[in-house]
Amino acid sequence: MLNFSYKTATKFFAEEELELIRSQAEAARTLIVEKTGAGSDFLGWLEHPETYDREEFQRILSASERIRSDYEVLLVIGIGGSYLGARAVIEALRNPYQTRVGADGKQAAEIIFAGYNLSTRAYLEILDYLKDKSFAINVISKSGTTTEPAVAFRVFKKELEARFGREEAKRRIFVTTDRERGALKTLADQEGYERFIVPDDIGGRYSVLSAVGLLPIAAAGIDIEDLMAGARAAMKCYAEGDVLDNPAAQYAMVRNILMRKGFSTEITVNYEPKLHFFAEWWKQLFGESEGKCQRGIFPAAVDNTSDLHSMGQYIQEGRRFLFETVLWVQSEQTDLVIEADEANLDGLNFLAGETLASVNKRAMQGTMLAHVDGGVPNLSVEIGALDAFALGELIYFYELACAYSAYLNAVNPFNQPGVEAYKKNMFALLGKPGYEEAREALEARLETI
Repeated sequence: MLNFSYKTATKFFAEEELELIRSQAEAARTLIVEKTGAGSDFLGWLEHPETYDREEFQRILSASERIRSDYEVLLVIGIGGSYLGARAVIEALRNPYQTRVGADGKQAAEIIFAGYNLSTRAYLEILDYLKDKSFAINVISKSGTTTEPAVAFRVFKKELEARFGREEAKRRIFVTTDRERGALKTLADQEGYERFIVPDDIGGRYSVLSAVGLLPIAAAGIDIEDLMAGARAAMKCYAEGDVLDNPAAQYAMVRNILMRKGFSTEITVNYEPKLHFFAEWWKQLFGESEGKCQRGIFPAAVDNTSDLHSMGQYIQEGRRFLFETVLWVQSEQTDLVIEADEANLDGLNFLAGETLASVNKRAMQGTMLAHVDGGVPNLSVEIGALDAFALGELIYFYELACAYSAYLNAVNPFNQPGVEAYKKNMFALLGKPGYEEAREALEARLETI
């Protein structure tokens, strides 16, 4: 099971502070379990690893098998929680140099992501790549009107229909959207696209274990049954007991204690490059859940040891508002042994006989001690292996911890009102009907910039 530790941060706060914040954590647990807190309509992820729709799950498995056998590429169109969770799992568990081989070793579709930016260059490069590929599309949007994925779907649907014809394109388009309403749901019904559901009670950044994430993950050849089993194990483990013995609650409590002492930025640190996009998913989860009402811990991430040669100096000796949480994978499936070199020009023969994993671990430990000595509290989250079960457990851990942490900080973990501000300005500047008055005011402001 996952292990959370705050041992190396104990010089920055007293153990009794956990006891003092305990009643607040217990109140947060009540809000979560009894679903009485702000945003409680979006707590469906809490029991989802147990209560998910088995019939839809089987349809996901069937569709993913067809995608794996019939198409070279699955183009996943979505933004935010509609793509980050799936990308995090796929990048963590698949060999990036064997794009048509799944994590299970069998043939799989290459997964490419689009619809998360508005870059002309990015679109043209994808179109060029797909010109001689057999591809399918999974478009993910609850409303079907979010600008970035909606624009991308227009572009790539047109390409799909031009290449394969409208009727064949219908077989190659898989839609994940609202159960009952919305532009994308209407289109899917009209065209007869195979459709999967974005649950009404699960927000986008918590949705990776629903059809939103499961279809592309399965198409990539990753065992989604193991993924759900890991999440289910975490759900059962964290459901009961004292908050002081609950790793998710502990993590939330410690990070809030540190925040109240002025440590306002948390850096998630990994020593496994395959976890880069997991950290990106984590950044959205916590940033969008906590960053409101002028509150919240700023989420950042580094990939070590690489970033020790870029960000390491600042973390070691820069301004002291940072704390780190190290995300560590305990075991390697295979390992490399460093051999002796007769000339020893690099002076590394003292490492002869060591495994690369042991050197990486010593780098992590040495860095943690150095940063603690430099005034940076360090926490750690450790998983036993980099596999689907462990990632399912890790996803659930962070989702639950995020809910605890946001409630401890007196904010709604499940809304994102600030996201709408840029959209209103963008729509006005683009001339969307109904925004004419705002457009004039914004254009006048732009002239002064």
